Amino acid sequence: MTNKTMLLTDSSFLQALDALPAFLLVNDVDLDMAYDWVCDQSRPFAHDEKAFDLFYDVYQEAQDSCYFS
Repeated sequence: MTNKTMLLTDSSFLQALDALPAFLLVNDVDLDMAYDWVCDQSRPFAHDEKAFDLFYDVYQEAQDSCYFS
C-alpha cells in the first residue's frame, strides 16, 4: 500500500477537509492558499488525483455556499 492510497483514509487529511469551509469563511483565501493550509494540516497531495479532486470539491462547495447563501 502506498501513501497515495492511504491519503483518503488519513485522519489528518479528512479533518483538514472538514475544517476547510470554516477556514475559508474566516480568512477568505484563494485555492492556492487553501491547498497550502490543508497541506500544513496533513501533507502534500497534489500527486494524488483522488485526494486533490476531493479537496477541490470541498473547496468549491464551501466557496459556493459562502458567496451564494
